[in-house]
Amino acid sequence: MKFTTKCSILAVLCAVLMVPAIALAEFPEKPITYTIPFNPGGESDITARLQEPELEKNLGVAVNVTHKPGGGGAVGWSDFQRTATPDGYSIIGCNIPHIIGQPLIRRDAGYKTDGFKVIMWFHFTPNALVVSKDSEFKTLEDFIEFAKKKPFVGTVGGSGTYSANHLETLRLMKTAGIDLTYVPYTGTGPVIPALMGGHIKAAMTYTPVSVNYKDKFRTLAVAAEERVPAMPDVPTFKELGYDIVGGAFRGVAAPLGTPQPVVDKLAKAFTEANKQISKKQVDLGFVMKYSTGDDAVKLIDTMRAAYGDVLADIKKK
Repeated sequence: MKFTTKCSILAVLCAVLMVPAIALAEFPEKPITYTIPFNPGGESDITARLQEPELEKNLGVAVNVTHKPGGGGAVGWSDFQRTATPDGYSIIGCNIPHIIGQPLIRRDAGYKTDGFKVIMWFHFTPNALVVSKDSEFKTLEDFIEFAKKKPFVGTVGGSGTYSANHLETLRLMKTAGIDLTYVPYTGTGPVIPALMGGHIKAAMTYTPVSVNYKDKFRTLAVAAEERVPAMPDVPTFKELGYDIVGGAFRGVAAPLGTPQPVVDKLAKAFTEANKQISKKQVDLGFVMKYSTGDDAVKLIDTMRAAYGDVLADIKKK
């Protein structure tokens, strides 16, 4: 009896220990919710919609893209860090420098930069200063001269506060010695009709907007090291004498505590999906940049240092 009892206990223990391994081996078994913390129509949404069918092929389950906009991503990220279960079935789009700048400057951001388990970063979009086709500003110098003559009259819309768009606008102000009024929106989507409707003078947005709306907008400059292949006629800020390089890295994250095998499986699925949509993304003005694991974490540190001067200036004020 004693031997039988010991065997029974051992069998139960083995079964309990095997449950996590079995669960991981079978992941995923149900639909995955992929939250975009911005409005539909922006770069994050465009990418997620392209990824969605490819992810479903790779993972064998439905991938449901949902939106939770507000605060330049802060509303969605805050809710995610508070409520998401670390099982791989809840993932969220992440952007840097947004997740660096917001918690550093705003104590009430509601989330932490290091409060995500980053799955991967998959592309970069340089910032671009755009105006409407009928704007009085034909060149970057036109815009800067206007701003020098009329401080704070030049309104520049962008996605969120302490985001890539906001920080680049502040950098432009510092580098060019001008004063602008930054107008934050909940994402790129609302910025487009605001510029079309003349509610703002210009927008600090991303290169995909320049490409998708080339018939309606004029791009004065892009914040890239070199000209973007999808828009070869548009000069960089550096070409025009302003040392401004920056934009948004986009990726996807899971909650802290998500098992590494699950994260690895999601990273593999996203990597394969992004390979399939790469050409479409490049044609739309995206710059493909892949990093996973330790490299993904290092990118956050690199970008934290890159925007250090601008963020330090904000904190002083």
